[in-house]
Amino acid sequence: MDPLISAIIGFLTGGLAVWGASRVIPLGMGSEGGSGQKVMASAIGHRLSLGPKIVAIGGGTGLSTLLSGLKGFTRNLTAVVTVTDEGGSSGRLRSEWGVLPPGDIRNCIVALAESDSSLQRMLAFRFDRGDLRGHSLGNLMLLAITEMYGDFGRAVKELNKLLAIRGQVLPVTLEPVALFAQLGDRVIRGEEEISRHGDQIERLWLEPRDPEPLPEVMEAIDSADLIVLGPGSLFTSVLPNLLVDRLSHRVRLSKAPKVYVSNIMTQPGETDHFGFLDHVDWISSVLGCLPDAVVANSARLPKDALDRYLNQGAVPVYPTEEEEEVLRQRGCPVVKADLVGSDSEKGLLRHDPKRLAETLVRLAREAKEGDLWRT
Repeated sequence: MDPLISAIIGFLTGGLAVWGASRVIPLGMGSEGGSGQKVMASAIGHRLSLGPKIVAIGGGTGLSTLLSGLKGFTRNLTAVVTVTDEGGSSGRLRSEWGVLPPGDIRNCIVALAESDSSLQRMLAFRFDRGDLRGHSLGNLMLLAITEMYGDFGRAVKELNKLLAIRGQVLPVTLEPVALFAQLGDRVIRGEEEISRHGDQIERLWLEPRDPEPLPEVMEAIDSADLIVLGPGSLFTSVLPNLLVDRLSHRVRLSKAPKVYVSNIMTQPGETDHFGFLDHVDWISSVLGCLPDAVVANSARLPKDALDRYLNQGAVPVYPTEEEEEVLRQRGCPVVKADLVGSDSEKGLLRHDPKRLAETLVRLAREAKEGDLWRT
């Protein structure tokens, strides 16, 4: 075994075990403050255990942002993550070691971990020289656990348990699938290439065809109170999951409301010239049905941040009155809310995790109590 992988395995079995114990033991020991903390932690845990069962399907920054907000409302979470990435650290590990791309999965696990900034920084640490240049420690940890057990799916589940995350993170399939797109008489492969030609795509598919979804993914869909699609890159984060035919079929059969979260901005190269309805139409085309609702940002965007995006070729994704009416007539209401995050002050236009989570949890509860948000 590679010496580095052996060292990471040693760290996993030793260092993280000590870290985990240090997080649990003090709550039940010592002072009255310790007892108070234990009672508080127990109360929070009980409240989260009563939260709605939510399945979030996607990948990339959009999914991890959503999860970081949802974990404050429920621990009954299942993140279903795309495995088509062939670039960067994930792509190198995929080609050199034969593992599924770990990057998006790592980010989602970190997002659902108990708040611990030192752990998050540690897993996100990226080497900047030598053979490890570009690799993150979290990716290498998933590789190491895969080498320990010979099973990437088990590696993901073990890291879920090791970090005591609120919910579970699962790859959509354990098969090494690749993403393809048809552009006229030309076929292109891979997320990086597809993300540069989104407005020309006529058809999207996976190879091998009809990969088998994880049984745990299907079980989560069957028992869900709410199924969330997005936010995230349309062609390279959200749709690849829906191209797993048996998953899409199960989502269609589910009695849980299916909600698509629209992106705040278009993505240069991937969704150039796309309007709000174009995004929804692609989702419904691949899924095989319209979502039950679409969540959209209604807030005005800070001028400085907006100008920065406009200069890069991105434009806001707001629903027009005509688009809202078209969807309403088709039985798919648009739920609008102020969803812009504080990152806008840094020039980044992203969803606010807490506001988005509050909106989705409210929809889940209203739907469960009597379809109050449907039209």
